[in-house]
Amino acid sequence: MVSLTKRYRFSASHRLHNEALSAAENTRVFGKCNSPYGHGHNYVVEVTVRGPVDPSTGMVMDLGMLDQAVEQEVIDRFDHTYLNLDVPNFEGKVPTTENLCVEIYNLLRSRLGGANGSARLEKVRLEETSSNSFEYAGTAEENPGSTMREKR
Repeated sequence: MVSLTKRYRFSASHRLHNEALSAAENTRVFGKCNSPYGHGHNYVVEVTVRGPVDPSTGMVMDLGMLDQAVEQEVIDRFDHTYLNLDVPNFEGKVPTTENLCVEIYNLLRSRLGGANGSARLEKVRLEETSSNSFEYAGTAEENPGSTMREKR
């Protein structure tokens, strides 16, 4: 089995705010990220698939297929958006980078689920800043071959 990781970029803005909390609690929990005007990031998303090397192509996965899946499910959906208002996936959910990472994984899982021995989605890593990044590899049921697991 071989893992293939490819890196993509998109820009989006968000406000970390939970309607169920008071203004004071939101400020305490989210600090400057709770600004009513929001703030933006240039995200770097790394998508890792894992599978056997196809003997006829010598590849784990066709990079064009991977690019198309990420373009349609991630870039087209999130690039240059205000996550709180422009993306229905975040209605009623705080658009933290943790939640965004899980959302990207779930969107790609259906496209990169692996069939007939082909590569399957192993994990998504989302870099928010040069200091902060988050990884998600699904649950054991979603990704039984992964060495990474969501803690419950």
